[in-house]
Amino acid sequence: MSANQQDESRPTVVLVHGAFADASGWNEVVERLQADRLQVIAPANPLRGIAIDSAYSASLLEQIPGPIIAVGHSYGGAVITNAATRADNVVGLVYVAAFAPDEGEHLIDIESDSKDSVLNAALTQLRYPTGQGEQTAVEFAIDPEKFHDAFAADLSSEQSAVMAATQRPVAESAFTEPNGAPAWKTLPSWAVVATGDKAAGADVVRSMAEHAGATITEAEGSHVIMMSQPQVVADVILTAVAAVSQKEEGVLNTQ
Repeated sequence: MSANQQDESRPTVVLVHGAFADASGWNEVVERLQADRLQVIAPANPLRGIAIDSAYSASLLEQIPGPIIAVGHSYGGAVITNAATRADNVVGLVYVAAFAPDEGEHLIDIESDSKDSVLNAALTQLRYPTGQGEQTAVEFAIDPEKFHDAFAADLSSEQSAVMAATQRPVAESAFTEPNGAPAWKTLPSWAVVATGDKAAGADVVRSMAEHAGATITEAEGSHVIMMSQPQVVADVILTAVAAVSQKEEGVLNTQ
C-alpha cells in the first residue's frame, strides 16, 4: 500500500466542528490522519439547533459505509452525542474541547456552571429568518474584538482575526434544546481537555468527560486546541481508531 492510499480496513473518521467555526479548523488534523492512511470526512455542521444538527449528522453517518469514529469539537460534541445513537455504524467517540451532555441536559445550563468560561460576555445577538413567514429566531456570534481572548488565545492575533471574520453564528436553540440519550453510554469514548479553554470552559469539559467515562488527555491550549496542537488531537484519534480496530479484530477471531 502506497503512502497516499487509504486503509479501508480501519474506521472512517468523521470530524464535526462546533459553533462559531467551520470544518477548516480541522485542516491540520485531517492532514495528519490522512498521512496515516485513514479515511477522513469533515462535514459542515448546520448550527441550527440540537434536533436539526443531530438529525443531519446522523443521516450523514448512516450513509458512510463501514465503522466510524465520530469526533466532535465544542458544540459538535453535543451533536455527535445525539447523532451516534441513530447511526449503528459509529463504534467510538472522541470529544475535543467538547460538550458531552447527558439526557435532558441543556447546554445553556451546563455553561452557566463554568468558572473558566468567558464566552457569554463575548457574544453578540443576531436574528435570522426561520422560513415561517416573517418569523425570526435568535442566533449568536462572537464579538470580533473579543474573539481572540475568548476563543483562540493561543493562536496569533492575525489568525484569530481571520477566524472572527469568517465565523458562523449558531442558533440559540443549540443551547436551549434538550439533549437526547447519549451515545457515550454504549460506546467507548476519548476526550481532549484543553486546560486554557475559556469558551466551553476547561472545568465543564473535564467534568463532562469524566461523567461520560471517557479516556482523558489533558493538554495546554485554548478552545481551538485542534488548531494550536493538532498532533495531540490526531494522536488521541489514532488511539481511538487502534482501540476499536483491535476490538473488531477480536470479535472476528472468535467467530
